[in-house]
Amino acid sequence: MKFPELYRTLILCGGLLIGVTAPVAEGAELTYPQLLSRYTDLSKPAVLPEYGEFCRQWSSYDRASQYDAENNLYIAWDANDDGPQYIRKEGDQEVFAEITGPGCIWRIWSALAEAGHVKIYLDGNPEPVTDMPFAHYFDGAHEPFAYPALSYNLEEDGSRGQNLYFPIPFQKSCKIVGDPGWGRYYQFTYSVFPETTQLPTFSKELATQHAPDIQTIATILSARQGDKALDQRTDVTKKTFRLTPKPNQLTKITTIEGPAAIVGIRLHTAFKSREEEMETLRLLNIQIYWDDQEEPAVWCPIGDFFGSAPGINYYRTWPTGMTSDGSYALWYMPFSKSAEIYIGSDLDVQPYMEMEIIHEPLERPFEGLGYFHCKWHRDSFGIRPDRAPDWSLLNTKGRGRFMGVMLHVWNPNGGWWGEGDEKFFVDGEKFPSTFGTGSEDYFGYAWCHPGLFQRPFHAQTMTQNNAGHQSVLRWHIADNIPFHSSFEASIEKYYPNSRGTLYAATVCWYLDPKGLDPYAPAPVAQRRNYYVTPPLTAGGFKVIGRPNGEVQTQDMSGFSAGGAWSDNDQLWWTNAGLESTMKLELPVETSGKYAISATMTKAKDYAIVAFAVDGQPLGDPIDLYNPDVIRTEPVQLGTVSLEAGLHELEVKIVGANENALPSHMFGLDTLKLEPIE
Repeated sequence: MKFPELYRTLILCGGLLIGVTAPVAEGAELTYPQLLSRYTDLSKPAVLPEYGEFCRQWSSYDRASQYDAENNLYIAWDANDDGPQYIRKEGDQEVFAEITGPGCIWRIWSALAEAGHVKIYLDGNPEPVTDMPFAHYFDGAHEPFAYPALSYNLEEDGSRGQNLYFPIPFQKSCKIVGDPGWGRYYQFTYSVFPETTQLPTFSKELATQHAPDIQTIATILSARQGDKALDQRTDVTKKTFRLTPKPNQLTKITTIEGPAAIVGIRLHTAFKSREEEMETLRLLNIQIYWDDQEEPAVWCPIGDFFGSAPGINYYRTWPTGMTSDGSYALWYMPFSKSAEIYIGSDLDVQPYMEMEIIHEPLERPFEGLGYFHCKWHRDSFGIRPDRAPDWSLLNTKGRGRFMGVMLHVWNPNGGWWGEGDEKFFVDGEKFPSTFGTGSEDYFGYAWCHPGLFQRPFHAQTMTQNNAGHQSVLRWHIADNIPFHSSFEASIEKYYPNSRGTLYAATVCWYLDPKGLDPYAPAPVAQRRNYYVTPPLTAGGFKVIGRPNGEVQTQDMSGFSAGGAWSDNDQLWWTNAGLESTMKLELPVETSGKYAISATMTKAKDYAIVAFAVDGQPLGDPIDLYNPDVIRTEPVQLGTVSLEAGLHELEVKIVGANENALPSHMFGLDTLKLEPIE
C-alpha cells in the first residue's frame, strides 16, 4: 500500500471519549480490538476500499426471486415468503450461510428467534464456536454476547426486532446452520477482506480475552454521545456562525482551507410552531463543495441532513441526532484543498439559526480517501418493469462506500407500507449480494411495529402509527458496503404514488474524486406540500374519512369463480376488526324511493356485515363466508327514500361465520340504486 492508514480507536478514559491513532495497512493483520473499533471509528469508511474488500448478506429472502441470465429477466422479483428460506438442508439442519474468508460477521438480525440452536462453524473446525438457542444471540445475557448495548431485542423499546452487533472474524471459512425450532427470518451481514489479510478466528476464549475492549465499545455505543465528546477535544477547530439566510438566495457560511476534515456539524434553531419548523427545515438546504468540484457533494434539506423528517424529532444515534441541545452530524468529511459550505433558502422569510462547524487537520495524505456525499431525492431513477416493485435509493458510479439511508415515508391512507426488501447491486451485479427480507427488517426492527426506538446505528424517529409520517434510518459504519466501479441500492415499494404513499430518501456515501454522483438539487416543488391527505378511493368508491384497518383496491383478475368482477377489481377492507364501520359516499341525482343492491365478494376469511344509509339500517346482516373466493349475484339490501345529493352508505362488521377465519374482511364490487315508482 502506498500510504499507511491511520486507524482511530475510540476508548473511554476518565469518562471522556478520546482518539488514539495507530497505523494499519490493508492486507496486514487486523487484531480483534481493531475490528471492534470499526463500530465507532467514523473516519475509517472515508478510506477507499482495496480490491477484494466487500460487504454482503445472507438472509432468508424468498428464493423464488431469481435472475434468468440467458434471457436477462428478473423472475418473481416481488416474492414475499421471506421466512422459511435457506441454502439447503443437511439432515434436519438448515444451512443459512457459507462464506469464504478472510472475513468478519458484523451484524445478525432476526424477527423471530426461538429456542432452536443456531451454530457457527469457523475455518473448517468440526466444532462450532457458538452453539446456542437463536434467541440467546439477542438477549444480552448469554456469553459470549452478554453485552446489552450490542445484543438486544427492541421489544424492550416498545418495538420489535432482534439485533446483534458483534464482530465474529474468521480466516478461511464460515458456515452457519440452524436446528429445528430456531424460529423464522434471519440476516447475517459480513465483510470479506483481501486474501492477504490476517484475522483472528473468533472463539469464546477470544471474547473473554478481549472482554475489556468489548465493554469499552459497548459503553461508548450505549451512551451514543459522540457529539458530547467533541466538546472535550482541544485538537479541533470549532466555529459558530449566526445566520439569517436571505429569502430565495444562497448564503455562503464559510470556506475551510485544507488539507483537513470536517468532523462535526451542529444546528441550533427555534420555531414558533410545528408547522413553521417542518416548512423551514425542508426549504433550507445545506450545500458543501469539496476542492475544485463544480457541483455540491452534499445537497440536502437541512432537517433531513441531521437524520429525521419532517421537522425536529428527538433521537440519538452514533453519527447523527436531534436533541434539546441541537442537531448533530458527525460524519468524517475529508478534503484536500478547501471545503465551501452554503445554506440555500427557498423561504419567503429570514429564519435565525446557529451552525457550528468542527474540523481538524488531515492525519494522512488525501490520496486514497473519498469525498463524503449526502443527497436527498424522491423518485429519481426508474426501475425496469421486471424489477418491480424496486424503488431506487442510490445509483452511483466509481469507487466508494455506501453508508446508509434515512427514509421519510408519507403514508396517508395507512396500512403496512414497508413489506419490501432492500437489494444492493455492487459493481454491476445482476443479482444483488444483499437481498433483504422486509423494509422494517433492514432498519433493524420487525413486524411493521410503529413504536419509536433509537440505537447506535438504526432508529425509528417519527411515527404516526403507519398512517401518516414515518421516519426510519440505518447507518452502515462497520458494515459499510464497499464498491469499486458502481453501486445501486433499491428497496421494494409496494404502494404506488397514486395511492398517496410517497418516499423521500437521504442517502450517504463516500465516493472517489472522479466518481459519478448523478443527483441534482431537488426543486422546491418536490420538497413542500406533497404530504397532504388525499381523498380515499378504492374500487371506484369514495371513502368518507379514515376507517379502522386498511381500505384499498384489490385486483381480482386472478379469481374467476362466481363470474368476473367489474373492472376486475373491488373495494377491499381488511384489518378492521369487529364493530368497525366504514362509510362510503352515495350520490343520488334525483329525489325518490330506491331499492339498493350490491355485488360483493365471499371467501373463507370474510365477515358478517350490516348496512345502513344515513344511519337508517338496511335489512338483515349478510354473511359473506364461503370456502372459495366468489363474486355474489346482486344482493338486495333494502329500500329507502333519498333526497338528491350526497348520502352515506355505512358498512359495519358485526360478526363472522363459525367456519370463517378470524380476519373479518369485506369486499364490494358494485352498488346499484334502482328507482321505485
